[in-house]
Amino acid sequence: MSRFWSDVVTGLTPYVPGEQPKLANLVKLNTNENPYGPSPRALEAIRAATNESLKLYPDPNADLLKRVIAANHGVDANNVFVGNGSDEVLAHVFLGLLRHRLPILFPDISYSFYPVYCGLYQVAHETVPLREDFSIRVVDYARPNGGIIFPNPNAPTGRLLPLVEVESLLQANADSVVVIDEAYVDFGGESAIPLVARHPNLLVVQTLSKSRSLAGLRVGFAVGHADLIEALERVKNSFNSYPLDRLAIAGAVAAFEDREYFEQTRRAVIATREKLVADLAALGFELVPSAANFVFARHPRRDAAETAQALRQHGIIVRHFKQARIEQFLRITVGTDEQCAALITALKTIVG
Repeated sequence: MSRFWSDVVTGLTPYVPGEQPKLANLVKLNTNENPYGPSPRALEAIRAATNESLKLYPDPNADLLKRVIAANHGVDANNVFVGNGSDEVLAHVFLGLLRHRLPILFPDISYSFYPVYCGLYQVAHETVPLREDFSIRVVDYARPNGGIIFPNPNAPTGRLLPLVEVESLLQANADSVVVIDEAYVDFGGESAIPLVARHPNLLVVQTLSKSRSLAGLRVGFAVGHADLIEALERVKNSFNSYPLDRLAIAGAVAAFEDREYFEQTRRAVIATREKLVADLAALGFELVPSAANFVFARHPRRDAAETAQALRQHGIIVRHFKQARIEQFLRITVGTDEQCAALITALKTIVG
């Protein structure tokens, strides 16, 4: 059927998501899902919204959700954009804010969807090498560009760029849009959203998939100057007027309102991560400092691909990337205490 494809499709290299295995009884530590369920209040709100009203279209602007997000982050509702997961929000960002004459910049080790968006929307880009310790060197971005984007904490490394350095990068690139992808910020970082008030070139993107345990609901959002948000709204309303359904809006609003549950589960993941880091180090693993709900680790005497395969034989799945510079690392999601204990028990056998 390829003779019917458009030229842009022929040249695409699609994103490959983490494996979602169909086998039962696996310890699944490969896709950074939260080990704890959604807020009970979110689930109840979804159940309450499952009624006759589903015959009607949802609010195309999701105004209630925008107001709740704005209140949660101390901004105005016109500073908020919402979409069907942060991946859709990012897609609109690439088309609406990053497609310029000059190439955009992002780290050589980063979210692997970025080059896919560049291929889809024909956005010129250049990758900027991370330091040997996988940290971002802000001065490397002080060159002509059509925009800058990176996750903070970075993925798949988990490493955090301090907010003071984020602001330095913003100041050095005042004529470019700087997009901070904060999918994992709630597990150990400080959000750049407060910087939006004094930096009109800053857009911060977040998701409810990780820290609010709603990966299956698909809700993401962006916070930035109203001019940036208007660009995203123009793209969205030329693509899909109703990206968030009634159930997603109801569940997302309730998840934001249940601050106590959010804090409880967030802290539980952080505590488990710190124990996991210590246990892996005791087995000889070398780890990148993580501010996310995963760790990035290598063992100096074990091949990463072989270790991942051996863990699978023990019913445990982790993520291995074949990319240059990180082919000897494993990205391991922080699960429950029990899941992480099972991982450590298996690794004791595997690495001796």
